Amino acid sequence: MSVFNPNEQIQLVTFFLNGEEYGIDVMRVREISSMTEITKTANSPHYVNGVINLRGSIVPIISLRRRLGLPDPADDSMSCIAVMDFKGELTGFVIDEISDVIRIKRSEIQPPLDMVAQPWIDGVLNIEQKLVVFLNLEHLA
Repeated sequence: MSVFNPNEQIQLVTFFLNGEEYGIDVMRVREISSMTEITKTANSPHYVNGVINLRGSIVPIISLRRRLGLPDPADDSMSCIAVMDFKGELTGFVIDEISDVIRIKRSEIQPPLDMVAQPWIDGVLNIEQKLVVFLNLEHLA
């Protein structure tokens, strides 16, 4: 059983999606990959773009925009794939653009407001006068 330590330092990868900034725990990120050819899969949910072959592993690719109900981008030239590791299972998420890798104290993560609370939102951070939504992508896979 782990004990919550509010002073524990964690690292987040921050990225943009539809002009808003989001963050994910860097410890869950296997790699960030440039866009590659995605093989379509039949009868998949609308937010599943298909699959890629990542060094011999077949990885499902999810459009994070579609999964969150956002429109497709007008320009996807900066888009990339964040490959996440959820208990040994790889899942890729298409994001608009990587922003930064930051180190924060766990205590800086504020709980989401009740009106926007969703299982995939772990909290909100105020970083340099801007709000960053801290996502739990495992709930969106």
